[in-house]
Amino acid sequence: MADSCLFCRIVAGEIPSTQVHQDDLVLAIRDIAPVAPTHVLVMPRAHVASLAEMTDGEAALAGRLFAVAAEIARAEGIEDAGYRVVANHGRAAGQSVDHLHLHLVGGRDLAWPPG
Repeated sequence: MADSCLFCRIVAGEIPSTQVHQDDLVLAIRDIAPVAPTHVLVMPRAHVASLAEMTDGEAALAGRLFAVAAEIARAEGIEDAGYRVVANHGRAAGQSVDHLHLHLVGGRDLAWPPG
């Protein structure tokens, strides 16, 4: 665990969160500043700083993150209307926490392009 990583501290239970899903590999929590009725952060329990650190060895983890996002979308009732899954890399893209995470966003119409 990276001691100063906000999401590692949430995974460790040091900081409270509203959990939507948890398993051995993944934790999903409600975003504290949602941009849509459904805004869930899906993150690995293990510290991976960003997409740039992903390797072929983490392909199963990447798949699990997306599978969990799809499960949550079904549970939240947004699967049929549509939803967006976003992974930001770097400050210019909006990554504010250096711990890989997916944003699952839905429950309203989403504009394109984002930004």
